[in-house]
Amino acid sequence: MPPALGSTLLLTLLLAVGLVFFLRAASKDRTTVVDVRTSRPPLEVLPVLSDWLQQRGWQAQETDPDRRLLRFRGKVAASPVLAVLLSLLGAVGAGCLGLVLRQLLPQLGWLPLGLVVLGPLAGLIYRRRAERAESVELRLISHDGATGSALRLRAHRDELIALELELGPRLGLFSDGDLLQSPI
Repeated sequence: MPPALGSTLLLTLLLAVGLVFFLRAASKDRTTVVDVRTSRPPLEVLPVLSDWLQQRGWQAQETDPDRRLLRFRGKVAASPVLAVLLSLLGAVGAGCLGLVLRQLLPQLGWLPLGLVVLGPLAGLIYRRRAERAESVELRLISHDGATGSALRLRAHRDELIALELELGPRLGLFSDGDLLQSPI
């Protein structure tokens, strides 16, 4: 095997490994817990949070006054654009691997290029793993007329960021701010 062909095979296999890790990262569960404080009483904050979540498609699932807990459920959909992109990347990567195999094993003819049909498999895997039921939990940690309310929110990271950006100024919500500063 010529050295150029060996390095091309290695790079093509690394491309496949990168695609696998990208698939895993794209469909990873990013549930996060954040403690949020506000100077407003819970009877003013919780209805606004509940209405906002229901407007975004979340359905109230459980209300437990003893545990001071509200739980909402929703189905998270996969991104169709990302599914198509991953299918294309999978097809290109499989095509590259097919070309390298064609050079390594010329007796196979053009058969290795048939690997291109495996490309859409990447998009299907992503869609299957990314579409799932998720929940949002709101738990009242403490409430005091003098200091306000403290809530513990457990939800997908993107939902918490949207909540903080949209309702933060309106309700006077503040947290440690890690969600908005994180590069991931």
